[in-house]
Amino acid sequence: MSKFARVDRLPPYVFAQVNELKMKLRHAGADIIDLGMGNPDVPTPKPILDKLAEAAYKPGNSKYSASKGIKGLRKAVQDWYYRRFDVTLDRDSEICVTMGAKEGLAHLALAMLSPGDVVLAPDPAYPIHPYASIIAGADVRRVPIGPGQDFFENLETAVRHTWPKPKLLIINFPHNPTTQCVDLAFFQRIIDFAKENELYVIHDLAYADFVFDGYEAPSLMQADGAKDVAVEFFSMTKSYSMAGMRVGYCVGNPDMVNALTRIKSYLDYGIYQPIQIAAACALNGDLDDCPKFTREEMDLAVKEIMAVYQDRRDALCEGLNRIGWCVTPPKATMFLWAQIPEEFRPMGSVEFSKMLLQEAEVAVSPGLGFGQYGDDHVRFSFVENRHRTNQAVRNLRKFFSKG
Repeated sequence: MSKFARVDRLPPYVFAQVNELKMKLRHAGADIIDLGMGNPDVPTPKPILDKLAEAAYKPGNSKYSASKGIKGLRKAVQDWYYRRFDVTLDRDSEICVTMGAKEGLAHLALAMLSPGDVVLAPDPAYPIHPYASIIAGADVRRVPIGPGQDFFENLETAVRHTWPKPKLLIINFPHNPTTQCVDLAFFQRIIDFAKENELYVIHDLAYADFVFDGYEAPSLMQADGAKDVAVEFFSMTKSYSMAGMRVGYCVGNPDMVNALTRIKSYLDYGIYQPIQIAAACALNGDLDDCPKFTREEMDLAVKEIMAVYQDRRDALCEGLNRIGWCVTPPKATMFLWAQIPEEFRPMGSVEFSKMLLQEAEVAVSPGLGFGQYGDDHVRFSFVENRHRTNQAVRNLRKFFSKG
């Protein structure tokens, strides 16, 4: 029987080894504190749920929807970008609603890429960023990113030493997993670099609202000429705690948005319409059909969600520093990218993560799962409350004190 070529190009799932051990220990009665997967646990704001329920009871909303998204949601996205970033978008040609950023990014790669095309992607990276291109049949050239790395120098080296010329660059700032933050000048350099080297750019802005200590995340679309070569994805998952509802959107270059819209028209009938209506109201709370809450109330709800994650960040970082695991609190994302303590570094991130599970009953994500340049780090997620986070720190302190 023939092999499945696309699936065979995917490597073994690194996280599976740690997840398997985690489940085995839990079945044996261990109280595992899971700081591994970045799965938002803060409840969805009540006004969004109220609007979802209200819309679900209207019979017309149970029909097939539009694969590119209903007009009301695309209008809300248009208004949100203008209000938030002073960026003007065309509702019909420059916006496409997606089933979360992950689905949209994967299908855009499938629409744009052919076997033999080369894509540049950071390493380490959120897995879909390189693997969307691999699934589409393209080849990926990894660009090192993170502490001690000059991303632009590495990017220029990758372009010089790659043949055929790269077609696409995929980036993500604030960055998962390294939490690296950038300013608008950085994005302008990206756009200028892309034009000079005839590259398309996909930017994942999933953590636009997950910012702390006065940092504000810019949009790639704010850079001059961005819409000539680039698109940007945003997801309602993190900012609005709508993870399971799977709604996001792609904005920017009309040709790239059209390619995504066309391929989606063959693959799906769009997101359940009540979810889209609730998402539109979350973005633009004072719309005529959203009488349950104002825009100001929705903005406050997002800030309250962010305050929960900042409190968890502070508890974890303060605790780790207190026990001698020196870390710097990230200015963005829901993660801490922590270098493995020197004495354990030679064992690599997978074995170190397994050891923390067995000896401290704390689950983290091994850095190798995000790429070869991440193997001396592990990623903590801010997905447990302060009490459980403090318990994780106590467990780690006991483990380190035994060594």
